[in-house]
Amino acid sequence: MPDAKSGPSSRHIVLSLIAVFSIIFTVSFFIQQLAIARPRMAADLDGMALYSWSLSIPSLAAAFVTLLFSKFSDMYGRRIMLIVSMIIYIAGTILSALSPTFVFLIAANTLSRVGNGALMPLCYSVLGDMYAPAERSKWIGLLNIPQGICALCGPTLGGWMVDHYSWRHIYWMGVPLLVFCLIMVPFGIPRTAKRLARKIDLRGAVLVFIASSLSIIGISLTDTYPWASVQVLGMLGGALISWILFFRAETEADEPILDPQVFRNRTFLTVAVSSLMSFIGLMGMMMYFPFLLQGVQGISVMRSGLIMTPYSVLVAFIGVFTGFLLAKTKRYKWMYISGYGLVTAVLFGIVSFDASTPVLWSVIAGTLAGLGLGAVPTVNTLVVQCAVPKRLLGASMGAIFFSITIGMAISPAILGAAMNVSYAKKLEASLPAGLHQVADKTTMASLGDPKVLLSPKAMKTLEDTFNRTGPGGAELFKQTVDAIRSSMEAGLQSVFLLGAITMLLAFLLILTVPEVSMDAVVEDKKPPVAAAEESSA
Repeated sequence: MPDAKSGPSSRHIVLSLIAVFSIIFTVSFFIQQLAIARPRMAADLDGMALYSWSLSIPSLAAAFVTLLFSKFSDMYGRRIMLIVSMIIYIAGTILSALSPTFVFLIAANTLSRVGNGALMPLCYSVLGDMYAPAERSKWIGLLNIPQGICALCGPTLGGWMVDHYSWRHIYWMGVPLLVFCLIMVPFGIPRTAKRLARKIDLRGAVLVFIASSLSIIGISLTDTYPWASVQVLGMLGGALISWILFFRAETEADEPILDPQVFRNRTFLTVAVSSLMSFIGLMGMMMYFPFLLQGVQGISVMRSGLIMTPYSVLVAFIGVFTGFLLAKTKRYKWMYISGYGLVTAVLFGIVSFDASTPVLWSVIAGTLAGLGLGAVPTVNTLVVQCAVPKRLLGASMGAIFFSITIGMAISPAILGAAMNVSYAKKLEASLPAGLHQVADKTTMASLGDPKVLLSPKAMKTLEDTFNRTGPGGAELFKQTVDAIRSSMEAGLQSVFLLGAITMLLAFLLILTVPEVSMDAVVEDKKPPVAAAEESSA
């Protein structure tokens, strides 16, 4: 290893970039394929009732480790935290492939998210260690290339895999990629200088875990209980108290998980809050738009993957050009405004989509949403890194991804509650008259679960049940399926409307973001207590 003064050699820079790009490619591989396959996974394992929890609980784990591991990377180095993350990720992936039930799958996915939750912020932090801001923006932009490659073929490949084999194959295909990344990390990521004094902020870690858990569980309970119920208000009240105690604890800690300089920074707060709010709208697009295509419009999983491909590809590849444009102009606010504004307009547009909407309109909506969203992740990364002292680079990356992951965690519960309420209300009014007289209680209860629109096996079972009721069973079956489809359509429209409103609020907030200089050196108001550092050979 080269000494600290001379900096990393060309060989180590190349190996570092190979390791970072490989990790981002692998994470993107799973994101793109599992997003399109998730509705079928829930239907096959009889888990539609737990669909929102399958995203909320893993996202809760990811939010916690994102903040914790990113801080630890500032203290112990990026390499060791990447190795720990990769080992956990591999274990969770194998268990996910073997899942016998949906509850087991949720637990396995939670373990996977503990592993992969911090990978992206850690990779961005590695680039932050290697390059100055202007040069860094180019590499952060180029980091979108592996994401773009996965976006180009991932949804279609994942859909084809589900249609012809099983969603389990997606996990098994990813295991060799994860093993390769694990091997590359010790070879490619150098040991970084570490402070001799290492004090883990245990109180902050416990409080942020309690606060985020109560927040997510409390909001998730709205799927079952009213917002004004004792259960929901009790959880959210406890969450508020825990958040207050957490932020107070961070002002007193020697090595805070979330340094006060970060959460008191206006630029960071604006970006973080707008990102959290925007993810409610974006999750409506990523999580529920496939429901519209597969469930309401009856499109196959593979074809729906093709329809979503322009969205995924543009989200990835626009970031490449964004990085170079930022390096040249060093101005970003106009990118925020145009990006958030376009996505807001698209989400309001898809509120009107239904079973008769031409596929072309779905492609156009996805394309425009991809154009709008594409620049945002790259801009977020650069803006946050430029707004805080370099000592807090890892912590700031963890904090911004923490806010994003919290948005991912609470959005399924909020959107799921809107979906379920609208679906149940529409279904009650749409079911054919006389159905109660011919269908048993089990059949009537099953109609509250729209999985019949997503699972050929469930559809065949329901059809056989109606055919056994007599000569009119076939017609009654058709009317019932039409009622379920129209009810899902109504539920999805509520989801998209709620997502559009939250995206509008995020857009209004991002209008106030200050434009900080990318070349300015941010003053560190609290230098490390133990300044002594050690360098490894």
